[in-house]
Amino acid sequence: MNTTVVSFLVLYYVVVLGIGFWAMRRGASDDLEGYLLGGRDVGPLVTALTLQSTSMSGYMFLGAGSLAYTTGYWSLWFAAGDIGGGVLNLSIIGRRMRKLSQMTGSLTAIEYLEHRYPSPATRFIAATLSVFLLSFYVLAQFIAGGKGMALVTGLDYEWALLIALTIIIVYTFLGGYLAVAYTDFFQSLIMVVGVVWILGAALAHVGGFTAANVALREIDPTILSIWGRDLGFQGQWGVVAGAILVFSAGYMGWPHVVTRHMAMKRPGTARLAGAYATLWNLLFVPAPYIVGILAILILPQLDDPELAIFELARVLLPAAVTGIVMAAIMAAIMSTADSLLLQTGSIASRDLYERFINPTASERQMVWVSRGLVFVIGAIGYWVALAEPPAVAFIVLFATSVLGSAFAPAFVCAVWWRRANTPGAIASMVVGAVTAIVWEMLALAATTTLAPMSAGIAASTVTIVVVSLATQKLAPVAPHILAAMDETARVGSIPKKMLAMSDFALRPEAEEIEALFDGDEGSR
Repeated sequence: MNTTVVSFLVLYYVVVLGIGFWAMRRGASDDLEGYLLGGRDVGPLVTALTLQSTSMSGYMFLGAGSLAYTTGYWSLWFAAGDIGGGVLNLSIIGRRMRKLSQMTGSLTAIEYLEHRYPSPATRFIAATLSVFLLSFYVLAQFIAGGKGMALVTGLDYEWALLIALTIIIVYTFLGGYLAVAYTDFFQSLIMVVGVVWILGAALAHVGGFTAANVALREIDPTILSIWGRDLGFQGQWGVVAGAILVFSAGYMGWPHVVTRHMAMKRPGTARLAGAYATLWNLLFVPAPYIVGILAILILPQLDDPELAIFELARVLLPAAVTGIVMAAIMAAIMSTADSLLLQTGSIASRDLYERFINPTASERQMVWVSRGLVFVIGAIGYWVALAEPPAVAFIVLFATSVLGSAFAPAFVCAVWWRRANTPGAIASMVVGAVTAIVWEMLALAATTTLAPMSAGIAASTVTIVVVSLATQKLAPVAPHILAAMDETARVGSIPKKMLAMSDFALRPEAEEIEALFDGDEGSR
């Protein structure tokens, strides 16, 4: 066990736990909006970096490195989509979703979907899908955290997993969204420093890009190809499209990511946040893939490709710097795991428990139910990760492909297409999810040259358009929803009149009261 590296990790954990306590003392967990959305008071820089660090996850240090090590430059198709994912997300739905979610009084991404597409079925289907897939996704982060901690500290995987998981649960439990957002901000800075450092060390070791590419060509020229080793993906543009889409357009269907829009301080925050997100992505996103490719030269006999970046840090860097890099790796893992835990607990408590089991639950009860579910999900995830840890890359790509396929068209159409209705959204979510799952389970990408994400999002998009148009007369979009959508297109703050009517269930009563007061004013 390297005491210097462990010391850096201990310091890092102390800081993130300190942020959790600070968020609790600030009052972030006093009410449901504070606990789930940080009081809708998060600025552009924190919004950008919590959105990006949450999107990246432990996949970037385990899955990305492994994918690059095994496929070569082909893996950079994923990076290409990822670089533009943040600005695409914030530009297309950021400002509009922020406004519509506040006007509808939505506190979770799934509640927002029901308010836009009114039906208990919308919420039940979306919440059930989300809880299942986000739990699957968080499992990948637990596995990554356990592997990383075990390698760094020399502890057994079981104990390393328990330590990493306990720290994540504690600060998520204490401070809710505010703790998650600010720890993500801190962790995103650590991630950039760590990955740039290991990239620089790897490039120096192999003599630069040109020397590295020459050496790679001597091993296997296809490593340098955009079609992967042995040209395994040659001409498969559908698979390429899926690689680009999963971390670009797919972002817009991830509940734990789009919630960041709802928590922004004001709708205009999205513009500056998009610039910050792009700058951070340019510095961070390509690096893990390139490091994984360079590891082919530096660690040719590596048994577990998922440990490529961990092993390079251990081999190339002095102890003090290794501590920073290892903290960066754990930051990538924890910045996603905390968001996944909070979002899964929030959806399970508010969108399933309160909506369908205990509609009279108080806000304080809901906060504690969410906290309790964070603990339960963490405990279940620990035992599953302990029993049979699968490949991190597979879990992440599966979960994110299905999430994007199920929800991206529904979230985009919620603010951009006035004719998108409830039957269309429900059918879109089901068809998108089923298509992506079937495509993955039956390995149809090999025979169709279409990735699960490409097939799923195409099916989901076509479904929401066709079903919405076919059912316009049966299920027209309500006038108050159309009015709220019109407001999202305008730049500026939300009119107080629309904020006062944010609970659409009470809108008829509100209109009657308003008419009564207008009549009194006219008589004066």
